[in-house]
Amino acid sequence: MSLSRFKLVFFVPADSTRDILDHLFRKFPDELGKIGEYEQCAFITRGTGQFMPKGSAIPTIGKVGQLEFVDEDRVELVVNDKGKHEEIKQAIKELKNVHPYEEVAYDVYKLEDF
Repeated sequence: MSLSRFKLVFFVPADSTRDILDHLFRKFPDELGKIGEYEQCAFITRGTGQFMPKGSAIPTIGKVGQLEFVDEDRVELVVNDKGKHEEIKQAIKELKNVHPYEEVAYDVYKLEDF
C-alpha cells in the first residue's frame, strides 16, 4: 500500500483555532500533523477574512446582506493518507463537523516527495 501526503489548509475564526486543532489531532493522531518524529505540526497565519451572507444563509458571525470582517487564522497541516484518500476525506468531514462556520473554506494540495 502506498502512502500519499496532502496539505490541508483551512480558515477559521482566530478564537476557534486552538479548539479545532486540538480536536483534530486527538481524533487523527497518526494522520494529521505528523512529520517524521514530530507530531501536531501546523502553521498558523493570522489575517482578516471577509464575507457577505446571502439568501437563506444562517451565519455564525454577521448578518445576511451585510459585509463582515473577521480575525481569522489560516491553518496548514499535513495529512498522511494510506492511498485511497479515505484519511483526507475523513479529516475534511470532521473539520466541517467541528468548525463554527456554516460553509468551511478549505484547500487540499497533494504533496510530492523529492
